[in-house]
Amino acid sequence: MTQYPVLPLRDIVVFPHMIVPLFVGRDKSVAALEAAMAADKEIFLVAQLDPAEDDPSRDDLYTMGVTATVLQLLKLPDGTVRVLVEGKVRATLETLDESGDFLKAEVATVADVEVEGAEVTALMRSVVDQFENYAKLNRKLPTETATQLSEITDAAKLSDAVVANIQIKVADKQAMLMQTDPAKRLEMAFAAMEGELGVLQVEKKIKSRVKRQMEKTQREYYLNEQLKAIQRELGNEGDEGEGDEIAELTQKIATLKMSKEARSKATAELKKLKTMAPMSAEATVVRNYLDVLLGLPWGKKSKIKKDISAAQAVLDEDHYALEKVKDRIIEYLAVQARTNKLKGPILCLVGPPGVGKTSLGKSIAKATGREFIRQSLGGVRDEAEIRGHRRTYIGSLPGKIVTNLKKAGASNPLFLLDEIDKLGQDFRGDPASALLEVLDPEQNGKFQDHYLEIDLDLSDVMFVTTANTLNLPQALLDRMEIIRLEGYTEDEKVEIAERHLIAKQIEAHGLKDGEFILTQEGLRTLIQQYTREAGVRTLEREIAKLARKALRRILEGKATSVTITPDNIAEFAGVQKYRHGLSETENQIGAVTGLAWTEVGGELLTIESVTVSGKGAAKLTGTLGDVMKESIETAFSYVKARAPSYGIKPSLFNRKDIHIHLPEGATPKDGPSAGVGIVTSIVSTMTGVPVRREVAMTGEVTLRGRVLPIGGLKEKLLAALRGGIETVLIPQENEKDLADIPANIKEGLKIIPVSHVDEVLRLALTEPLEAIEWTDADELAALPPRRSPRWGPRCTTERDVLPIPPPSAWGDSGIGAFSATDPRSIACKCWARHGKQPCRELCAAD
Repeated sequence: MTQYPVLPLRDIVVFPHMIVPLFVGRDKSVAALEAAMAADKEIFLVAQLDPAEDDPSRDDLYTMGVTATVLQLLKLPDGTVRVLVEGKVRATLETLDESGDFLKAEVATVADVEVEGAEVTALMRSVVDQFENYAKLNRKLPTETATQLSEITDAAKLSDAVVANIQIKVADKQAMLMQTDPAKRLEMAFAAMEGELGVLQVEKKIKSRVKRQMEKTQREYYLNEQLKAIQRELGNEGDEGEGDEIAELTQKIATLKMSKEARSKATAELKKLKTMAPMSAEATVVRNYLDVLLGLPWGKKSKIKKDISAAQAVLDEDHYALEKVKDRIIEYLAVQARTNKLKGPILCLVGPPGVGKTSLGKSIAKATGREFIRQSLGGVRDEAEIRGHRRTYIGSLPGKIVTNLKKAGASNPLFLLDEIDKLGQDFRGDPASALLEVLDPEQNGKFQDHYLEIDLDLSDVMFVTTANTLNLPQALLDRMEIIRLEGYTEDEKVEIAERHLIAKQIEAHGLKDGEFILTQEGLRTLIQQYTREAGVRTLEREIAKLARKALRRILEGKATSVTITPDNIAEFAGVQKYRHGLSETENQIGAVTGLAWTEVGGELLTIESVTVSGKGAAKLTGTLGDVMKESIETAFSYVKARAPSYGIKPSLFNRKDIHIHLPEGATPKDGPSAGVGIVTSIVSTMTGVPVRREVAMTGEVTLRGRVLPIGGLKEKLLAALRGGIETVLIPQENEKDLADIPANIKEGLKIIPVSHVDEVLRLALTEPLEAIEWTDADELAALPPRRSPRWGPRCTTERDVLPIPPPSAWGDSGIGAFSATDPRSIACKCWARHGKQPCRELCAAD
């Protein structure tokens, strides 16, 4: 055994008789080379098991390498060393000394096995022939390498030379190095070249195919240039060049990340365009189609923000209050952030005008980083507005969905469908039915526009809809999750105005800081006396009006700044529009304050009734709907059935008609929730007991007097609070809904749940009602007089008769003209049977 300096090798195996250049950079390796140069230039080369190991130990090196001679050593400026070495003989690593500046090893040389014979000769020829084929396919090998190998007659040297020149893995080369039988090494080299030949042949096919494609592309380019030149000579080229347009469309089709169907359709249309005359009408249709198709955001997406805290901050900054609504939106975004999917219900924001539905959609887009698109559906009657027109029609266009998607420039925008409840319907189709596909997450992955005639993926689009009411087809409602925005309290309006509206109008009117000041007291006066709405739209207009008048004063030089207070607000805002506080100044008979829900929020609804002479009928006025008419009939029947309990003589209904009126006759009114108010109004009118002016009520009534639950409780309570009502009577079953009512509303009102009409009357009337006794005799005595038949023949019965006055005393009413207690007043058949003197018994019997 001999000791040598050790040079560990990365990614290379050196064979005997092989001259290899190496680049050495590790300190220990450089030190080993310097030691070898200082001695006899002999060094031991061995490959590493892991090329990434910078400081290899005994376990990191293969057991066999080669002894080599350093032929040349050159130090480079960057500190590395370029060395040229020549392998000598195989040697096994016996021991390794790691203690010095470089690795030293005790190695034992290994001699090759002597082989000869016809089989070895044949194997050598086969390997040389195979290597020639390999060299033809592998361009990296010099052409003379195969010739040099064919001159080698020693099997051991030939096998080492072949293995050294083929490109195989380090592990495979190391296995051949460790094989001492030249014949087996030749077999291993032959097998390795066989595998490499297969790979090289595939590479050659790929290169040939690529080359042919490049030649085809160059040929097409050349022909296109010729075509441009011909068109230029013929004068068919437009301002920008027809040829350039075709080339541009071709490039777009090639580069856009279109679906397979869309690419196929675009390619087919482009082929048609190439064969058409540039100025023909058909070419214009095809060109417009391609512009739309290629203008869609294929594969373009906005980067979605998934920070829920940031989204909450954006919503809080843009919108005051609406906590329940914002919580639901954040929950919706949280699910999308975790699942990275939009599979879920479509949000539908329902509320009166001016509560911030559209601006909420903008805030959601801002919070999620999506592009914002708004499409108003008010008055849309044609299905083609949604799905597009077929290209067979002149002037056909894609639908609003495709048009806005093209305008957005991204395939994942937030699409706000505004005023979805205002959709129309006529002979041209039902746009609401067309929206069913758009708003269904299970279907909109393959939305088909009539104009495009291809499937369009809308699954990445976040759809949000808005509506004032839920007057929508049931199928459309099933695809959406309803989020209600009921309206704002007075305190919330003050906060919104101070945070957003005033600053917005100051900027819009070019006012400077300090020139326009609206005090909080002045703002409250503006809200109370000049607006009556659920939202803040009218309030914003009134603030704009104040800003305009203030700016005029400043420009006229009458003031340098304007401060609006309750004392001077009338100078700027004009005459007071609404009276804040109770609608009635005193308790009145038959006048009840009800609560109504409308599309623009809650409203106070006055119910009035009076009695007039008549026969017990009910007269209804005020543009009432069928449901409200039925509610009045139910209330009227209930009061008539319970009349004695409330101190009302039933006979009154035979002599009096009741006129029930709901003011503002031009405004249509409908719904069952005015039932308790109507009962209270009728009872107050019939008993003469006034109704408390500070009490408002809502609830549906049954024939048994039960008070049934109603909807829109928050809107109604807001209306009561705005109107200065102190006490509100609500159905008992609506008590659970008070949990969703803001605290400032509940603090400003005394809310009393009731379950029966008797409780309502006890709380609403100024005096308690006293029941009366009413018997059948009272009922009989109260019957109105009826007309008697004509006199018949004289009575022949000799019984107790009554004196009959002469006919001149009968009058038009006949016998009915006598008193109620006189038997002669009974209109019976005996007058016709027995003549002018009927007997008492027969009259009683009849």
